[in-house]
Order: sequence, then structure tokens, then C-alpha cells
Amino acid sequence: MQTNFTEAQLSDPDIARSNEILRSCVHCGFCTATCPTYTLLGDELDSPRGRIYLIKQMLEEGRPADKQTVKHVDRCLSCLACMTTCPSGVHYMHLVDHARAHIEATYKRPLHERALREVLSRVLPYPTIFRLALLGAKIGKPFKRLMPAQIKAMLNLTPQVIHPPAPWDDPQVFPAEGERKMRVALMTGCAQKVLDPSINESTIRLLTRHGAEVVVADGTGCCGALTHHMGKVDKSHASAAANIRAWMREARGEGLDAVIINASGCGTTVKDYGHMFRTDDAMADDAKAVSEMTRDISEVMSELGLRLPLSRTSEARSGTSESGKTGPGSSPGQRLNGLRVAYHAACSLQHGQKITNEPKALLKQAGFTVLEPREGHLCCGSAGTYNLTQPVIAEQLKERKVANIEATQPDIVATGNIGCMTQIGNGTDIPIVHTVHLLDWATGGPKPEAIR
Repeated sequence: MQTNFTEAQLSDPDIARSNEILRSCVHCGFCTATCPTYTLLGDELDSPRGRIYLIKQMLEEGRPADKQTVKHVDRCLSCLACMTTCPSGVHYMHLVDHARAHIEATYKRPLHERALREVLSRVLPYPTIFRLALLGAKIGKPFKRLMPAQIKAMLNLTPQVIHPPAPWDDPQVFPAEGERKMRVALMTGCAQKVLDPSINESTIRLLTRHGAEVVVADGTGCCGALTHHMGKVDKSHASAAANIRAWMREARGEGLDAVIINASGCGTTVKDYGHMFRTDDAMADDAKAVSEMTRDISEVMSELGLRLPLSRTSEARSGTSESGKTGPGSSPGQRLNGLRVAYHAACSLQHGQKITNEPKALLKQAGFTVLEPREGHLCCGSAGTYNLTQPVIAEQLKERKVANIEATQPDIVATGNIGCMTQIGNGTDIPIVHTVHLLDWATGGPKPEAIR
């Protein structure tokens, strides 16, 4: 794609990066085949190629964002399926992130949109405030039919149980069982530890059981993804900087082999810290170091190797279940081996981090029958805060995703991202768990509560 930025514009590192991305696009349109919003709406401007044209025009002209550009950029899920499909390697993520920052700086949204986005940025990244908000939402839930669509979407996603703070999320060190193979920092996150604190608990058990010493570093919190995707650069960078400082203290102290992320949306952002701070002389080296040591939990468990208890290893070899039965007559609630698991590949994992095989291979190794629903490349509609800011499109994507999952007739659904768990779980009665819940159970941990 030909661009016409001036030399003065190109002196801005963000413009220079966007220029590189724009010039790599060859207009082929392959991206339209896997874009969820184009699939639903059929509008060229709701495809990656269409959004690229809008962003190019806005940035080249150096003007404030207009209503049309904001509308179509806001509709982008940042699922990054287009990056998986693109034969030219167009780094759409960095381009749309730049566009969102420009929109946030130059466009005045209607009052209700400004209010919603401000509330989300001040609530979701902070666990204590988020818990209080959920308590308020439970009170308001019976009146949701009277509420606007975006408020109704929030109330629909309110969990039945609001968990108190979990002790394992406090700064501390969990020693490895047996010989220590590695020392890792676990990012406990923000919204996830409110919505389902058992994910971190299962992750810690799984890692320590396999020889990893797990550190919950003092000073860590939200990864910054939620505000980053709203274009609120100051807030997202402040969150990221706090994490970088905390993890580098550990790395320079007793050392770190990896930073472990069990929410793939966070993992995509943390792995991009190096880019986010590339022009910050004080933070660039440390940010790059953190990005390079960041690993999804499935990557680390693939490296460590899954160790099954002897009883389960013999079951896998003999084809028997926990109840001693074999074949289709055994109850899904009683057996481990053969439990039918529909694996939902979170967009941030398969497209953002290019991790596709590891979770499925681990589940199969653990003895589960892994099912892959149709249209696995399409987003479920969660996408951070997308299901709150764009509830109509998010609902359509959720219904499509749930229909494809239910068609596989699974006993349970597994995924690697809390947003997907919340979104899909809101549309089906099939239990949904994090992949680590099942791996923890298979290697000696308790049966996940969703199955119980």
C-alpha cells in the first residue's frame, strides 16, 4: 500500500511504525474471510482491509478522528484472526492500537459512551472495586429488562457467586515439590481473580507439582490490556510499568526463568511490553526482558512435561475409567479418561500468541477426548470489554460460538481465557472450565467445581 506521510510525521515513532505496517498491506482481502465482524455484517469497512483504509486516511491527514472511523474501529474485536490469515505479515495489532490511542486523544464521544468507558477503566482493573461493583450488579439484576443494552449486558455477565479475596493471590513464594526445575512468577491478574480465583489456585498446584517454584511478586496487578484497547495509553502504560518493575526485582534478586500468564488476553499484551516501551529509555530494556520471558501456562507445561499419577497412567493404557468401567456405558461424571472436552481456542492465544497445539496436546495426554468445534477461528465476542461496549454484535458471536460448541455434544468446555469462559458460560448450560483446571485434576488435584 502506498503511503504519503511527511518527513515530519515520520519523526513520530508511532507514525513510523504504522507506516511500515500500512506499506506491507497488498489489499489482497484474505483477511475478510476470517474477520468476525465482516462475517456477520458484510460491510467492507467492518473488515481489517476497510479499517486499514480508514486508519491510513486519518493518520496521513493528521486530523482528529471522525464519527465513521470511530464507529468501525470500535467494532473491531482485536481478535487478530486477520494476522493469522494475512500472507503479507501485516501487523494489524500495532496499527489498530495506534488508531485507538489517536481516537482517544482527538475524538469526543457522546456522554454515555465516555461515562461507560471511564467506569470500565476505573473498575475492572481493580479487584476490590470490581467486587463491590459486582455486589451492586447483583442487586440491580432483577431490573435488567428496564436497562439500556450496555447496562443489561453488564448485568447478564454478573456471576452467581462473588468470591472473597483468595490467600494465594497475595505476594508470596510457593515452593516446588521435589527437585526445583525452574523459578517462575505468576501473574495473578485483576478481573480473573475476582471472577474465578480457582484458576490461579489450580495453576499454582499444577506448577509446583511439576517442579516449579512459583512467586507472586509484590507490586503486580492488571496487565494494562483493558485500558490499552480503549486507547487510554497513560493508564495502560502505568499498569504495565508496575508489573515490569516488580518482575525485574525478582529477576535481579533470586532470578526468574519465566513469567507465567494463565489469561491469554493478558499474555498477548505482556508479550508486547517490549514494543509498548520501545521508545522509553528508562524502561525499554526491562520491558523487552519481561516480554521475552513471558510464557502462557500451556507453553511451560509442555516444556515441563505432564506427569500423571500411576493409577491414571494405567487407566490410559488399559482404557478403563475411574469407576472401572469401559466404553460408552461409563458415566462422564465418574470417568476422567474419555471425558469429552470441547476445546475453545481463545483468539488471544491462537492468533495473538500463535499457540494452537500445546493446550490440545496436554489435554489429550491427560486422557481427555478433545473435540474441536467448527469455526474455531471466530471470536466468541468477549474480547476484553467488547461484550460490554458492543453488546449486540457480541451476543450474535456468542450465539454462533455456543451453537458450534454444543454441536460437538461435549461433557465440558475448556479454554485458556477468563473472558471467553464468562462469555460462553453465559450462553450454555455445559460446564466451562480453564484448561489448567483439567490438567490439575488429571495430575492429582481436585475435580473442578464446575464438574462437581
